[in-house]
Amino acid sequence: MRGISTIAPLAVALGATAASASAIPENLIPSYFKRASSLPEVTVKGNAFFAGSSRFYIRGVDYQPGGSSDAVDPIADEAICKRDIVEFQKLKINTVRVYTVDNSANHDACMTALANAGIYLALDVNTPKYSINQASPADSYNSEYLQSLFATVDVFQTYSNTLLFFSGNEVINSVPTSNAAPYVKAVTRDLKQYIGNRKYRQIPVGYSAADIDDNRVETAHYMNCGTDDERSDFFAFNDYSWCDPSTYQTSTWQQKVQAFSNYSIPIFLSEYGCVKTTRKFQEVATLYGTQMTAVYSGGLVYEYSKEGTAAPGDQYGLVDISGNSVSEQTDFQSLQSAFQGTPLPTDDGGYKSTGSPSICPTKSSTWLVSGDGLPAMPPKASAYFKNGAGKGPGLSGSGSQNAGAESPGTATAGSGQATATSTSKSVAGGRPADFSMGPVACGLVVLLSSFLGATLL
Repeated sequence: MRGISTIAPLAVALGATAASASAIPENLIPSYFKRASSLPEVTVKGNAFFAGSSRFYIRGVDYQPGGSSDAVDPIADEAICKRDIVEFQKLKINTVRVYTVDNSANHDACMTALANAGIYLALDVNTPKYSINQASPADSYNSEYLQSLFATVDVFQTYSNTLLFFSGNEVINSVPTSNAAPYVKAVTRDLKQYIGNRKYRQIPVGYSAADIDDNRVETAHYMNCGTDDERSDFFAFNDYSWCDPSTYQTSTWQQKVQAFSNYSIPIFLSEYGCVKTTRKFQEVATLYGTQMTAVYSGGLVYEYSKEGTAAPGDQYGLVDISGNSVSEQTDFQSLQSAFQGTPLPTDDGGYKSTGSPSICPTKSSTWLVSGDGLPAMPPKASAYFKNGAGKGPGLSGSGSQNAGAESPGTATAGSGQATATSTSKSVAGGRPADFSMGPVACGLVVLLSSFLGATLL
């Protein structure tokens, strides 16, 4: 949908159609309203997300043209981004997840275009070269690594449509790799403290987990236990258990909702969309229905575009990209129909406004972590808290996975202050981690109402 007006983003983000929100002719809107739209900043309240005073349900797609084997930054290229936003608007989504960005590049044009379309960004801060290696987490957790992550935060905290940061993706995907959990959680802690110390707005930070029967629940509770500065702000997992035709009961979704019924932070699906059978996306109606909204906050369909030359039946892409052309696949129409048939809820979905942290899981045959101690932040990284991270290494940097562990350092404090002592307890420690918003918007509408001589609020 081209030429969408700048009052559309708020309506689209909260689930309304862009058509009803963009009825004002563009030639009647002053030029200063056509600059970067400012979407309401999203915050966490209880076990839900809120945009201003309205519950925010994530409805989006995972967006990484080229895939993990050809990592490029799709939101550093204005032409690519604007090409794909046309397709996003057809789906009327409000979120895209991007797995890899170049933190040395400029993202103003694309983030502005996304905001103008009412779309938020869920961002993985890791890249193929700067990530926790699940086989050797201690060696890959170092100041070079954190400098890259903090530089990404520096870049994207300036945009009101930065929805959240993922501290990791499927780093824990088996029983043996649960040993990496303290390092993933330490990254969450470090990001939260860095955001607080730099006095940025409180952008939610959390983890995107693999849907592993052995330790899915343990992972969720581990990320939500301990002190406030260590706990995740949300928990997400990549769930492909609903394969059409299926139901709330037979897909295992009912059991998962029951398992997390008392979970105190938001949960959503960071990937979904089984391809074992023809995808009709029947799960969309259930995901945004009353059976799930008290616990879940929506999800992201995997994935926007086809990757490489995967065998028939293994393709997840909603579209096929060839050069500058985009070809919508059957899955695109199926998802479009599913979204059209399932409006976003307009109420609070029965969310829980309060709740208690989880109890840390105990060591077992499926969970190899003992206690709640976390690695101390690498000492050299403390300088970034005071001076900022500086320019990021981008996608061509030398990488951090082989930089080696540093001697134990200390840095923790819920207030975001780096200190010389630590309450975090140091612990010793496969495959690199996969890469598989309010008053401003309202003020804009008020000013525009005055300009047109109409009451829009």
